[in-house]
Amino acid sequence: MLQENISGDHINQKKILVTGAAGLVGAEVVKQLLAAGEKVKAIYHSTPLSFSHPDLEIAQCDILDVVALEEVMQGITHVYHCAAIVSFNPKERRQLLKINIEGTANVVNACIDAEVKKIVHVSSVSALGRMRKGETVTEEMNWTEETSNSIYGKSKYLGELEVWRGIGEGLQAVIVNPTLILGGNDWEKGSSAIFKSAYNEFKWYTEGVSGFVDVRDVARAMILLMNSKITSQRFILNGENLSYREIFSSIATCFGKKPPRKKVTPFLAEMVWRSEAVKTMFTGKKHLLTKESARTAQAKVYFDNSKILKALPQFQFTKMKETIEYTCATLKEKYHL
Repeated sequence: MLQENISGDHINQKKILVTGAAGLVGAEVVKQLLAAGEKVKAIYHSTPLSFSHPDLEIAQCDILDVVALEEVMQGITHVYHCAAIVSFNPKERRQLLKINIEGTANVVNACIDAEVKKIVHVSSVSALGRMRKGETVTEEMNWTEETSNSIYGKSKYLGELEVWRGIGEGLQAVIVNPTLILGGNDWEKGSSAIFKSAYNEFKWYTEGVSGFVDVRDVARAMILLMNSKITSQRFILNGENLSYREIFSSIATCFGKKPPRKKVTPFLAEMVWRSEAVKTMFTGKKHLLTKESARTAQAKVYFDNSKILKALPQFQFTKMKETIEYTCATLKEKYHL
């Protein structure tokens, strides 16, 4: 589908940069661009990409380093800004704000200086203020203190404001707001850690509901938006609204493991995150369950994906059943399960 939307002349005219190229979304964007015949410059912060390609140029670059960023941006015409930190740990507040806000501002400024034709920025539904009772979250909503329970959400909202500033200064830009992204081949980090927990027969579940989306769909939508005339818009990317219990049970079943069977009540969740916080004080190790993540897991939040489907009639989301089966197969092969 992508190849049909990119002519040979169009490919030759493009000089593409992908930030955060070693991350879940960035790596998938790079792979799909290369498969479509594009030449890509990919930058990473600390962990290099795990693959190579004749049309791929890889460079280490910190988006907080303005000089280095300006250098890699030379000659670039299109940018996919995927670099970010995803964390609900309050101890990482400073780093979250630096990377997600200041880093995004630096990328926007470098794009303007380099006269980049268009940028697609990866934000998050957390930037829309996802804690809304009885309301379906749409692109018309905005983050407020009352509708967010995390520093991460605030950092992504303020990062978006930097992109809107760039748009005000003449930059062509589109923002995507993915829900919880599933996929990839590394269950040690990000949302893909769900697969490792399910494989290890994590026994707890909540009644919480959230949106989930395939990483391949996120990348595909980003590329289609980049190649369209659409600008100055934001789009929620959400495959399906499902309960955490449904997701964990589906993954466990796919691995041939026991699904979660013990319900976490709101009271128990509050007790557990406090217990984890105390452990961290004594061990110094990061705790997986924080106040923010515990409360998010209890919330029932629904996301509307109709805007992207209307804007891109040729685009459809992958069903989570297929996403889970594909990802489980990929992880089984990688980890020899």
